[in-house]
Amino acid sequence: MELHRLCGSRAIHRQNGGKVLRLGGWRKKNGSPSRIRTYDLAVNSRANTLELLNKIPVSTIAEKAKLSSAYISQVKHGKRTPSHKLIQALQELHPTASKQAERQSEAQKALEAFIKSRREGISPNTIRDYRRTLSKALPVLGLRPTTAKVNAYIQSLRCSLGGKYDDFKNVRAFYNWLYSRRSGFPYQSEDNPVTWVDAPKRPVRILPSLTQEQVMMLIDKVTSTRDKAILALFTESGLRLMELTKIRKQDIDWESRTIRTTGKGNKEAYAPFGALSEGYITAWLREFNPNDGNIWGLNYWGITSMLRRLEAETSLPCNPHTFRRTFACLLRKAGVDVLTIKDLGRWESLEMVQRYTRSVSFHDSLKMYKAPLS
Repeated sequence: MELHRLCGSRAIHRQNGGKVLRLGGWRKKNGSPSRIRTYDLAVNSRANTLELLNKIPVSTIAEKAKLSSAYISQVKHGKRTPSHKLIQALQELHPTASKQAERQSEAQKALEAFIKSRREGISPNTIRDYRRTLSKALPVLGLRPTTAKVNAYIQSLRCSLGGKYDDFKNVRAFYNWLYSRRSGFPYQSEDNPVTWVDAPKRPVRILPSLTQEQVMMLIDKVTSTRDKAILALFTESGLRLMELTKIRKQDIDWESRTIRTTGKGNKEAYAPFGALSEGYITAWLREFNPNDGNIWGLNYWGITSMLRRLEAETSLPCNPHTFRRTFACLLRKAGVDVLTIKDLGRWESLEMVQRYTRSVSFHDSLKMYKAPLS
């Protein structure tokens, strides 16, 4: 049986294509314990915990931890997650475990300090992504890895090139902070192990977007005035989901057809919208009084659920990023230059606009194409 490190929040055993079973906080495959679903570094050292459970008699552990032998046996066979009380007892019973516990404690402190150091207003999804990546990486790499060890870890990840690149970015951000003066840890910038680590290549893909006809079909498909307004506004403004979720009545300037938004990094900006969105939003606000809340009466997950249902019904991609790409592509097709699209869509760099509109650039070039032999 082979256990691979996977990108994302999953890690499973690959064995005979068996069915994955979720038991408590563990994941099992064909009866073998797999990964604990937690971001705690002490608990994430699953292999070490199981090794100690197999080395020390259950009765000894039970007496030391003041826990039942039945519970410890269930942990040993992957049916229960190990408690902190159990892990502490194992560390006290095994001499090498206490040293490892110290290293894990130091790594946990560094991780928490790194999270606190992130700028105010950073997305909760980004914080969750940092925790996910680093809770897997730090038990393997520690705080003083070599460049070769970091390279080997990144290469060992079994996922897409894009997934490897995302994990690498998070690992790089952590060690760049750790080996800087602002971290407060006793490390020097010249010893930073990620300085000479090669970033994995990012895949160059044409990302999906919708045509104008497809967007209008989706708007016709939904029956609620609110849902029509959301789809139209997503497409005409290029709003991110978090930005759209926070819109209040007082944020809308009907005269200039703009909406004041708070985007990534807690940055305020303005997003445009058109006559179609104006009509649907006006009609919806005649039906619904938001008082001091957002204008939709839905939170982040409510809007996400609506989009997922629509995607299941139509087989068209309906996630918020697809509408944001559609916003960029439709403007590009209309002849708007990428710098203007960047400002209208509140992107920080031209690179993202160019990635989103790569398909449009190709089709524009295709119109001028003449086959050299025909």
